[in-house]
Amino acid sequence: MIAIARKELKILFSSPLAWVILALMQCVLTWIFLAHLDIFLKIQPQLVKIANPPGATEFIIAPLFAMAAVVLLMISPLLTARLIAGERRSHTLTFLVSAPISMADIVLGKFLGLMFFFSVIIALVVALSISLLAGGSMDVGLLLGNVAGLVLLCACFAALGLYISTLSAQPATAGAGTLGILLGLWVIDNVADDNKDSIMRNFSLLAHYEGFNRGVIDTFDLVYFALFIVIFLTLSVRRLDRERISG
Repeated sequence: MIAIARKELKILFSSPLAWVILALMQCVLTWIFLAHLDIFLKIQPQLVKIANPPGATEFIIAPLFAMAAVVLLMISPLLTARLIAGERRSHTLTFLVSAPISMADIVLGKFLGLMFFFSVIIALVVALSISLLAGGSMDVGLLLGNVAGLVLLCACFAALGLYISTLSAQPATAGAGTLGILLGLWVIDNVADDNKDSIMRNFSLLAHYEGFNRGVIDTFDLVYFALFIVIFLTLSVRRLDRERISG
């Protein structure tokens, strides 16, 4: 499993795609961070007149993580599409599934490799956030809540994308399928905003992330994320098991 994760990371960082994504993420998130910081500094004289005014963490860091979640939703299909579909297209999947390792090791290895890359992106967001300490204090609890939520959200993106990748022989098709499903879940979140009690809200990834974004860690949200990850990783293992049997 560790060897497969290392192989995935080596392949990923040897391609220009990973570096382009890291550079774009840093540029976009830095622009958002500086824009919110500029607005916060401008309205700070008015905020001091309010009882219990929002601090820099609520005004800058929480929106930064919320936007990072949306951007990661958009780019994750580019990263997950080739995980299995790329192996199938290059005719190396047969060798992989016939190797003396379990399908669970293959799936978890690829999943962990991608999660390490997501962790690098999240670390960049954290570095931007921590830079606020140079000029004041921050709500560490809110920051940690956002980090935990974003890690779980990325794990969901990776698990779903990995499963869709097992269903296709073309990375482009797998990427389009993953993007379509993630956008569908995002639309559910937007529709559910009109009715906070809507049962549809329970199926939205971003709706379950909102609590983390506010610094509130709810057991229901944790269970949802855990089930989402386990279900799609299990489906990926079962799909590759069928491929091994049929091969």
